[in-house]
Amino acid sequence: MTKLKPWANGPFEQILHAEIHRLNGDDFDRRIALISFDNSIEVSITTYLTLNPIQRGGRKYSKEDVDKWLINYHTKLNFFEAELQQRSIQPKVGKDEIIWYHSIRNDQYHGGTRGVPEERDLSGIRQVALWVFSVLFDVPDMEQIVEDRIAQELQRNAKPERDPKLDRVIDREYGLVQVVSQEYYASELLFGVDPVAYREIGTTLNSEDSSEEKEDMEGQS
Repeated sequence: MTKLKPWANGPFEQILHAEIHRLNGDDFDRRIALISFDNSIEVSITTYLTLNPIQRGGRKYSKEDVDKWLINYHTKLNFFEAELQQRSIQPKVGKDEIIWYHSIRNDQYHGGTRGVPEERDLSGIRQVALWVFSVLFDVPDMEQIVEDRIAQELQRNAKPERDPKLDRVIDREYGLVQVVSQEYYASELLFGVDPVAYREIGTTLNSEDSSEEKEDMEGQS
């Protein structure tokens, strides 16, 4: 998986946040996704313009130009448009379309009259966000990077499952635990209270059992 430069992490987190909401798919999430994708465009450009030239392939801009480009959203798009021309990159999306998506974002953010963003608009601003990031931070495989990071997030947040092997070693060690007038197996109670501790304690006990079994086998040989 492509490793991002540290200065690209901030803008990328905006994209990741938007993508998670987009995938959730309800009305609220679609609104937040559109706002976050739009924010990421501005954050990507701002971050790029404030980098040291060595962090952006040696490209240098005058302080006067940078100050002019950083004034607002529209002037930042002016910079990106000029940068595409300077690098002879054909635009994937016109500035007029990006401004259209931005106007929808403003209606969402400021509580205007628009309802839930339409799928074509959400898909469009997502394409822009990934494209701007890709160009400025020299990351060609954005779709794959986003997909990989989403998979990591899902794995990290996945609910742990009980393991019969760990249940056995925990219950053998701690037995039944009484809570008020009810008795519970220690494994059941520990998993319900702290799944992480359940796995750590169970794994430790299981490793100790395996070591003891190995020593017994060696003693018998």
